[in-house]
Amino acid sequence: MPKIVDHEKRKEHIAEAVLRLIRREGIDSASVRRVAEEAGLTLGALRHYFDAQHDLLAYAMRLLIARVGARIERLPLAGQMRADIEAIIAQLAPLDEERLAEAEIWLAFAGKAVSDPAIRALSQEVHEALFDAFKRMIVALCERGLARPGIDPELEARLLHALVDGLVVHYTTYAEHLDPAGLMRIVSAHLDGLIRRD
Repeated sequence: MPKIVDHEKRKEHIAEAVLRLIRREGIDSASVRRVAEEAGLTLGALRHYFDAQHDLLAYAMRLLIARVGARIERLPLAGQMRADIEAIIAQLAPLDEERLAEAEIWLAFAGKAVSDPAIRALSQEVHEALFDAFKRMIVALCERGLARPGIDPELEARLLHALVDGLVVHYTTYAEHLDPAGLMRIVSAHLDGLIRRD
């Protein structure tokens, strides 16, 4: 009886090989040939799923993004906006080995987006989705009367987005200057500045 192959599981297995290679050796190491070796597949077997490097990279990054999204969906949010926002942001920050790996891979991917139009399109899509999520957070604070009066939700969303992106880059690149608790103290202080005092 022929072996039944779960094609989605096989694609995830290949994507895991991509992510391991990127983290260990950099994004340029994730060629179709090297990924096939890392995944323990023949080049022909891998090409059955992915024809080119940018297809591999895009699928792997979508998998990583989906995992972060699923982790956020599983959060036991308490319905307290300020605390819930902080909990969501913590899932984007490199606070443990899993999230540090995601941040390192994402930064390698973002670097590649500068010169690769196909990767840039996905990077832009993720950037805009993150901004939209931050804006929804700020708008929700305003609608519930929790935000400082008179704030500009779009500007505050851009500031929060830039802060979180910057902290991810700083911690991932210069961990000796910032620890996870310090990173979250900065996020917390910023969120405190958004909340009305009365």
